[in-house]
Amino acid sequence: MQDAIRIKPHHFVDILTSVGAGQTTFQPHPYGHALHAVAAGILGRPDALLEIELGADDICRPCVHNIAGLCDDTIDTSFRPEAPSSKRQWNLLIDRRWCERLGVGQGDRLTAQEFCLRLRDRAGDITEIYREIPADRTAERADKLKKGVDRFLREP
Repeated sequence: MQDAIRIKPHHFVDILTSVGAGQTTFQPHPYGHALHAVAAGILGRPDALLEIELGADDICRPCVHNIAGLCDDTIDTSFRPEAPSSKRQWNLLIDRRWCERLGVGQGDRLTAQEFCLRLRDRAGDITEIYREIPADRTAERADKLKKGVDRFLREP
């Protein structure tokens, strides 16, 4: 059995959103997180096995802000004053909403293609998931996510 890529739902959504915006490769980040490596392990691999992780996932693992499995980073709340300033709390809030919408939970396993199909079929209006973010930003995110899901499902 292949090893699963442990991933937060919003991280997979973010990868697809970037693909929908035209991004084809991901570069290492100064924080040292593994987004570039995880994205490379998923893109073009619809059979990549994913495991839903609500804590520190494979992207977070090498990040400088991952302190004993907890993110100590903060986020800009200037355009989302109702959002928590802790990145860990914000991510957990968003991930729980995605889990509810997609019918998945901690430890569930599905392929990247199965995750994409759930996004295609169940994402709907994502305004409620990102309700702390201005609607125009969420509309742009939704458009890019849809394009990213479509591209992933079309590519062999």
